[in-house]
Amino acid sequence: MKQQLTNNFFMIYCFLVKTMKIYVDADACPVKKIIVAEASKRNISVVMICDTSHIINDGYSEVITVDKDSDSADLVLINKITKDDIAVTQDYALAALVCGKGARCINQNGIIYDDTNLDRMLFERFLSAKVRRSGGKTKGPAKRQESDDEKFRKNFILLLDNE
Repeated sequence: MKQQLTNNFFMIYCFLVKTMKIYVDADACPVKKIIVAEASKRNISVVMICDTSHIINDGYSEVITVDKDSDSADLVLINKITKDDIAVTQDYALAALVCGKGARCINQNGIIYDDTNLDRMLFERFLSAKVRRSGGKTKGPAKRQESDDEKFRKNFILLLDNE
């Protein structure tokens, strides 16, 4: 009887006390090492989601491997994330869905997605796609700098420490 009460109490405790997880759209993520380093310092779980063409084995993260369909990783991430979690992605549309669920989201350059910047980013993406469809060219991303990693680390730490 005592053991049953202890087990029931533990199950209720786990249900009521949700711990933060970090979900990473990991296929082309250049900051995986920073994520793992900062999460492990705080004992926060990391879930890396990637397709079958990538192998991730950092010794800390849970890895979910999905097929190569264009939105497979996004669908897994959005179905697993909750309002207590953080997502790392460079996909604006996925970021909008994550924020819509009440979770927090950051990109690989340290930009924290929110209502004030997502509409603009999605609109700019739409305009760029329209230009490319009509045969025009758009500017690609700038070469990654060490300062991008530092900006990511700084803003990621802010998200982690200000739950």
